[in-house]
Amino acid sequence: MKPEVRPKKALGQHFLTDLGVAERIASTLDDYTAEPVLEIGPGMGVLTQFLLQRHGGRLTVAEIDTESVDYLRRNFPAFGEGGAGDRIVEGDFLQMDLGALFPGDGPFCVIGNYPYNISSQIFFKVLDYKERVVCCSGMLQKEVAERLAAKPGTKARGILSVLLQAWYDVEYLFTVDEHVFCPPPKVKSGVIRLRRNATMELGCDERLFKTIVKTTFGQRRKTIRNSLRSLLPSGTTLPESPLLGMRPEQLSVEQFVELTKLASSLR
Repeated sequence: MKPEVRPKKALGQHFLTDLGVAERIASTLDDYTAEPVLEIGPGMGVLTQFLLQRHGGRLTVAEIDTESVDYLRRNFPAFGEGGAGDRIVEGDFLQMDLGALFPGDGPFCVIGNYPYNISSQIFFKVLDYKERVVCCSGMLQKEVAERLAAKPGTKARGILSVLLQAWYDVEYLFTVDEHVFCPPPKVKSGVIRLRRNATMELGCDERLFKTIVKTTFGQRRKTIRNSLRSLLPSGTTLPESPLLGMRPEQLSVEQFVELTKLASSLR
C-alpha cells in the first residue's frame, strides 16, 4: 500500500510502517515522561502517535516536508488550535534555535526516525545543547548507530563515538530490518539511546579536546604521535608516552582528556 505522503529521496524519507517497532522506539523515553520532547522528522506520524500518548501536551515535532506537515495537521487534532501544548514546527531542524523552541534552561528530550543523510549532523547539534538534552534516542542507519556506541579498541569507533560518550551513556538497543519501511532502505537500521551522564566538565580545554579528536580520527591510520604533530609548534619534542604510540580508535574518553592536557602543556 502506497503511503499518503510521497517519500522524497532528497529528504532521505523512508516511512516506518511497523507499529510495534514505533512503539518500542517511543518507549525509550519512558523514564522521561515529565520532560518536553522534540521529535525530528515525524513524516506521517507513526512514531508521533505513541509519543502523544506518553508525552501529550509536551510534544514538539520538527518537520521540513510541507506535505508531511499538512498530513499531520489533518490527522492529529492535538496539533490543532485546541492543542494543549503539542505543536508542529515547520522547517529544517539543523537550522533551528532549540533554545528559542524551549525557552529557559530546563531539560528536554530528542527522538526521531532520523533521516540517514543528516543523522550525524543531528547528533553534532544535540552536542551543542548537551547541558539541556537529557536523553536522545531514535533510529538511524545501523552502521552509524553502531559507530556512536562503539567502545575503545573497535574499528567502528570514530569522532562522534568519543564526543558523544564524553557526555552521554550510549546504548545500542536493537536492529530493525529493511522490510518495515516504505520505501525499504538498502541497509538495516539501528535504534540507540543516549542518556546524559554526570560529567559537567572534562577537566581540559574542551575546544582543543574536540580538535584533537577530529584531527586524530582524520588520520586514523597514523599513530597519535604523528597526527598530533600538526597541532603543535614546529620542532616540538614529544615526550615518551604510551598514548602517543596508539591509534585514535584505541583511546577511551579519559585517555583523550589526558592527551589534550599533554598537548596543551606542549603548546
